[in-house]
Amino acid sequence: MYTINHKINNQISLWLIIMFLIISLMIIVGGLTRLTDSGLSITEWQLFSGVLPPLNENDWDKYFSLYKEIPEFELQNYNMTLSEFKFIFWWEWAHRFLGRIIGISFIIPLIYFSIKKGFRQLLSLYIIFLLICFQGFIGWYMVQSGLVNNVDVSHFRLSIHLLLAFIILSLILWNFFLLNHNKKYEVKLISFIPNFFLVLIFIQIIIGAFVSGMDAGKIYNSWPLMGNSYFPDDSNLLNLFTFETLSDPSLVQFLHRNLAYLITIIYLILFYRVIKKKINQLFKPLVILGFIILLQVVLGIFTILSGAGIILASLHQFSSILLVSSTLYFLYKNSFY
Repeated sequence: MYTINHKINNQISLWLIIMFLIISLMIIVGGLTRLTDSGLSITEWQLFSGVLPPLNENDWDKYFSLYKEIPEFELQNYNMTLSEFKFIFWWEWAHRFLGRIIGISFIIPLIYFSIKKGFRQLLSLYIIFLLICFQGFIGWYMVQSGLVNNVDVSHFRLSIHLLLAFIILSLILWNFFLLNHNKKYEVKLISFIPNFFLVLIFIQIIIGAFVSGMDAGKIYNSWPLMGNSYFPDDSNLLNLFTFETLSDPSLVQFLHRNLAYLITIIYLILFYRVIKKKINQLFKPLVILGFIILLQVVLGIFTILSGAGIILASLHQFSSILLVSSTLYFLYKNSFY
């Protein structure tokens, strides 16, 4: 994707950073949509007509009437007023509106840069655009799981939706790094451990989505123990080796906690190996990464202690964006030699 036309390179770099920031905002808004139980407030998929919000009371009554037909209202929010419905509606509308903004903000500049540089040079960015389009489908696929027989969306579909968002974000950032790299290093770490570290981060994002989807952060609000013991006392250790574990809120929270410990241990191994081999270009990325891991762990602990309070839970998700970004920066610095 690199070209000697520095003006075009700078324009693409700026565009990728803007897209990175918008998608980061999208992830935060999506998390708040989940935390405020707003995701099922719009029960139809309206690609074009949904751009405009309700403009009069008749429109509001229509949306509210449709919401009254789903289990979340019938079983959980049957006392909800129209003003309360408007609150959750705006979160979901903003989430979908941002999705449309992302699609437009990506495809229009991409066409422009394709004219300037050629389609083949930007093929990886077209793949990202296809993933953005697919993300819209996954979002609606997730919402559908909460419209019939359930008061919440499937935590499995929620995890796919969140994971894909982080994959898109990561690909955008990685393409930015590739566009701007201009230096090679003579020494690097064997790629297995850094790559394994990134895989663990993405698995943790999936488990975190399970925690959010099942409100698992609202139980066992103590640390370092879960209640009176390290292992949740309402579960059996053998249950960890069954697929049902992923649908057990207590065990999912247990997995989320312990995966954070494992990530910290792998980080310390990376840090030791970098210091031992004196790989200078990795010192700064590792220090940044270590600070973000510490921040993420501390926010995770306080989120648990608060019973998954909205502000702390949202900050915890925001720090996961920083964690993925700093991990990719570390991998980038370790990739060129």
